[in-house]
Amino acid sequence: MTSCAIVIPARMGSTRFPGKPLVDLCGKPMIQWVYERSVASQVTQNVLIATPDQAIIDACAKFGAPAILTRSDHPTGTDRIAEVAEKVVADVYINVQGDEPLIDIETIRSISLPFSDESVVMASVFSVCPEEESENPAVVKVVTDLNSNALYFSRHAIPYPRNPRSSPLKKHVGIYAYRREILLEYPSWIQTPLEVAESLEQLRFLENGVGIRMVEGKGSVISVDTPEQADAVREFLTANSL
Repeated sequence: MTSCAIVIPARMGSTRFPGKPLVDLCGKPMIQWVYERSVASQVTQNVLIATPDQAIIDACAKFGAPAILTRSDHPTGTDRIAEVAEKVVADVYINVQGDEPLIDIETIRSISLPFSDESVVMASVFSVCPEEESENPAVVKVVTDLNSNALYFSRHAIPYPRNPRSSPLKKHVGIYAYRREILLEYPSWIQTPLEVAESLEQLRFLENGVGIRMVEGKGSVISVDTPEQADAVREFLTANSL
């Protein structure tokens, strides 16, 4: 039976919103909302937070979440997950972003399903891209082959509609799952040309020949990158009595 760990990377040093993992959202720090939704997915009982900050470790202790203190010099969240994989052994690791307090529980469940196929080493999620987001470079798009494997990720609206689209654009949802062996390899790979051009770290996997199985899910109602988005989350939680 495949063992699984959900790892939530979080750090205080966000450029746009310093300290955001501990911002109060209706009486709980944001990282607690993410942790509780990850636990509620019932994918695994092994849910933990990975952080370079003692303040987050202390906050996790108060609400009973396991947390691991990691190095502070990781260039990406994936590198932080890889450090955890060296210390906590599982077959598959699901990377749930620490700024997703409203992450869809079913989406967490859906990303675990492809690993019943031993050939799958990595997975991620897509949803239908709204038309109003098609030209927004902050919204990443993905194209897939006929077996639902990612062909390419881009900030452009791919594929280019030379002819009328026969299917909707796919929006990439930033949740990942990896088998341990691939995750441990990742930090040894240098940045790749397409990764640098698009500023998308998932392209490093594709450029190194690692297939990414895409499954359909839902993006979060609101992710938190700014104080204004934290206010929007508070309004949502209050309106929905959460």
